[in-house]
Amino acid sequence: MCSLGFARSLGFALLPLATCCIVANVLLFFPDAQVTYVKENNVTTYVWYFMGIGGGGLAILIAAFVFLGMGKCADGCGTESCAMCGSVLAALVGMAGSGYCFLISAFALLKGPYCLTKQGWMSPFENDGAKYLLDCEEWSECIQPKHIVEWNVTLLAILLGLSTFEFIICVLQLISGLVNAVFRPCCYKQEYNLNV
Repeated sequence: MCSLGFARSLGFALLPLATCCIVANVLLFFPDAQVTYVKENNVTTYVWYFMGIGGGGLAILIAAFVFLGMGKCADGCGTESCAMCGSVLAALVGMAGSGYCFLISAFALLKGPYCLTKQGWMSPFENDGAKYLLDCEEWSECIQPKHIVEWNVTLLAILLGLSTFEFIICVLQLISGLVNAVFRPCCYKQEYNLNV
């Protein structure tokens, strides 16, 4: 039963992480707290990949709810190992979602923000190999939205960090689920033999 408790604690840990990923992704749509940029499609294309909403958010919420509901599953199917097999699948879904969130956020960070420059709307740092991250003086190339570089860098860094934690938690549950699915039936048989 301790493995079910471990899975439930991981499920509880995933809930705030997934919520924060969703919020961070939504905020990327509204730089400078204005709706006009998204209406005119003047946001980076990577935002439309919904890495925080779909990958780090909904996929992780699916995994979290499976982990949290494992006690009921164990009661329904009769064994903890059955519930653990389901948690392995949920952990794989969570790993895929958090991995997607991490990769898209990393690509978006490398490309840099989409902003208004003297040459018009563009991604001015797209081809500099993320050197703009270390040179704050270059950030003034973006005229509008104000502070767009800081906005994007902060939110994308948050998504990178959150998705890393989500991935680690899902890997822990994957390992726990596999170990329990493989070794628990043997333990039950040994306990039964000792009692007989």
